[in-house]
Amino acid sequence: MLAEYLAPEGYLLHFSHTAQAGIDRIQEGGLVLILLDVMLPDRDGFSVLHELRQKSQIPIIMLTTRSAVAEKVAGLEGGADDYIPKPFTPVELLARIRTVLRRGQPSRLGQSFIAIDDLILDAGARRVERNGVLIECTAAEFDALYALVSSAGAVVGREQLTRIALGRPLTVGDRGVDNLVSVLRKKIGSNERGEERLRSVRNAGYIYLRAAEVRESV
Repeated sequence: MLAEYLAPEGYLLHFSHTAQAGIDRIQEGGLVLILLDVMLPDRDGFSVLHELRQKSQIPIIMLTTRSAVAEKVAGLEGGADDYIPKPFTPVELLARIRTVLRRGQPSRLGQSFIAIDDLILDAGARRVERNGVLIECTAAEFDALYALVSSAGAVVGREQLTRIALGRPLTVGDRGVDNLVSVLRKKIGSNERGEERLRSVRNAGYIYLRAAEVRESV
């Protein structure tokens, strides 16, 4: 149910049905947020929360059928970023996810993790995943893609991209960024609807188009 509702909003979900499977998946990296159920078959969610907070500050929202104030306080004091008692509506969960992710955004280019369409960019590990599959990128390719994705829907100028990705000013005849974007198009491919992600804007630069924006621009 959560996947059906959240996927069209640009989130890719990974399911783990036990605490250990979830911890193993988290250690692989590339996640932007954890939805942690308190009632797990192999361990209590509070103990999982405690273990995760020893290793990571990734945002965590706890889900539970328990509504006692004491348990909500225990979750928040234990390091959870939010706590949602069941039943809840998908609309409420989506709002909570967006709020929690906004809280943790550092100021460099945007946020440390970006989930957009079927892509996840992890600025800390400098990783790009598509549908959970790692896409190998050079440092310059990652910086160019990160700049475009973090400004999705807006044009990023060639001058700006050249400075961010290649560390130099744009000069006459410089095709460095154009070559980077060409390679990125091949590596990340089209979106899940078979539509282009990266579009050139004449005499301006490049823009990353979300799937919905591609449909609207046709």
